[in-house]
Amino acid sequence: MNWHTLLTPGKRLRELGIMGMNQRNADFILLYNPRRNFPLVDDKRRTKELALAAGIAVPELYAVIEIEHQVDTLSQLLAPYEEFVIKPAHGSGGEGILVVTGNVNGRYRRTSGLLEDEDELKYHISNILSGMYSLGGLPDCALIEYRVDFDPIFDEVSYRGVPDIRTVVFRGVPVLAMIRLPTRMSDGKANLHQGAVGVGIDLATGLTSCGVWHDNTIDHHPDTGGVIAGLEIPHWDQILALTARCFDLVGLGYIGVDIVLDRKLGPLMLEINARPGLSIQLANRQGLLPRLRKIGALREIPSSIEERTVLAKSLA
Repeated sequence: MNWHTLLTPGKRLRELGIMGMNQRNADFILLYNPRRNFPLVDDKRRTKELALAAGIAVPELYAVIEIEHQVDTLSQLLAPYEEFVIKPAHGSGGEGILVVTGNVNGRYRRTSGLLEDEDELKYHISNILSGMYSLGGLPDCALIEYRVDFDPIFDEVSYRGVPDIRTVVFRGVPVLAMIRLPTRMSDGKANLHQGAVGVGIDLATGLTSCGVWHDNTIDHHPDTGGVIAGLEIPHWDQILALTARCFDLVGLGYIGVDIVLDRKLGPLMLEINARPGLSIQLANRQGLLPRLRKIGALREIPSSIEERTVLAKSLA
């Protein structure tokens, strides 16, 4: 048996600075993320409240359903809104998110185009309350919030959903970013494991590179055919600053921050993840480790957001 051949792939990954899950958990999440602070990000309602108190823009919260009895008031809660999103407060990976894009003769149109009646929405919310989509399967509450109207720059590279920008932030410094583009397979959701496209973003310029879809390199969106490389992300400096501020917001040293770009409202912070996935390395065709080590070696991190964004751009 040629052990050299077997070891070569692992050695090559190390040379590229690719970080694996075990290393992420042991060297970064365990060391830099105090468990007492996890509830600040695992509960989306609490994260939203913290952001608003700090002056960070988030999608407006329309209503919260906490107990089964409140489900009966759904028609009154939804009456003022044509479009909205229903999501579990403690969900992860995009599970349990239901997006409504309009009302047709008393029925609710989903991003897929399918129509659902009120009873179907009530059933979905009841499943959320039961903990079907929550971390650990614990009882949950349902959030009803503003549906983002995404920036027109993404019109040709998104399928029936809202793209989001995921940035890994270490010690308050953005280190790697990608945009996640919904597809037909992902049912309009911006989650790579459900079939969205991940596209790397250059931190210095905000320009996109080519993307990855099911571990395959692609240049065009699989459904729309739109070119995904060379897009200049609007408000890029503001986005970097927002992600850097999230470190101060929740006191976690290694996080993933999700930002959406609204057509009228600009950048909105969607959520913060204390256990961000590693596919961002595939989307950028480079590993996290070199950048993490550079930031980890610094004796002090700049306190000002502006200095941290300058530092982030220097990593590119």
